[in-house]
Amino acid sequence: MDSQHNDIETAKRLAASFEALKKEIGKVVIGQDAIIEQMITSLLAKGHCLLIGVPGLAKTLLIKTLADVLDLKFSRIQFTPDLMPSDISGTEIIEDDKLTGKKAFKFVKGPIFANIVLADEINRTPPKTQAALLEAMQEHRVTAAGQTYTLQEPFFVLATQNPIEQEGTYPLPEAQLDRFMFNLWLEYPSLAEEKEIVKTTTSQFTPTVEKVVHGDDIIAYQKLVRSVPVADAVIDYAVTLVGRTRPKEAAAPQFIRDWLTWGAGPRASQYLILGAKTRAVLHGRFTPDIDDVRAVAVPVLRHRLITNFNAEADGITPLSIVEKLMSEH
Repeated sequence: MDSQHNDIETAKRLAASFEALKKEIGKVVIGQDAIIEQMITSLLAKGHCLLIGVPGLAKTLLIKTLADVLDLKFSRIQFTPDLMPSDISGTEIIEDDKLTGKKAFKFVKGPIFANIVLADEINRTPPKTQAALLEAMQEHRVTAAGQTYTLQEPFFVLATQNPIEQEGTYPLPEAQLDRFMFNLWLEYPSLAEEKEIVKTTTSQFTPTVEKVVHGDDIIAYQKLVRSVPVADAVIDYAVTLVGRTRPKEAAAPQFIRDWLTWGAGPRASQYLILGAKTRAVLHGRFTPDIDDVRAVAVPVLRHRLITNFNAEADGITPLSIVEKLMSEH
């Protein structure tokens, strides 16, 4: 009973923290409410995010501001074609041992040793370097020179990507895309939002944000999300929805067979449920319903559906397929 009482108290604290977070981020970032909620959802579900948007949509500002209001260590890695895996994980240097007078190796930790890591333009670096980041995302640890170093919790990676096809980019393979819980697309601001952005960013005023959530709070909230109960009907809905994206399954609709080469794997079902649990708690409810699953379906499924030539010829995108699937399910 005690633990249940504690969970209720933690859930109340989380709902209040969420409101405070939105308010503080809103001082700097105008609009993007849905994206902010999804980023916080991913952090609390122990997932990672891939943000896609054309240049100038404040992707970096958004992530930096999130790190500012969460009292966490932040680091930014600018991905470039010449970036090496050791530039991410760290490198060994030789230095003199003052006691013995001999030379010794010392490991200098790289920028991956932070709580929030911004991987800027992840598609600009070759697969070998991408793999170093993705291994850390998956394992929450880094291996360098035969030693394994555990990363400090919470550990949250936000990668950005420019959607414009440019020379010298290395698209992430499907298996690596699957490691991101959410794929978030930033849209252009509305007219009113853009006027507000121009007004605030071209003046003397610089907003200051307060730190409202600390690392220990986030770890407690992550544990709370895991302990949220889910009705079987909600799990059935999520698993059935994911199953219907697989062209070879008997339950797949004809349009899935026509337009997809591959559907989403079991990780999608897990992330739908984790996302739904987190969303429920953020909104002050103690168990998710089917609407919570539907609310996270697009960012969970969009990057897990592999379209075929027919879809490209018909101008069909993974987003339109997810939306069609949801309208029929």
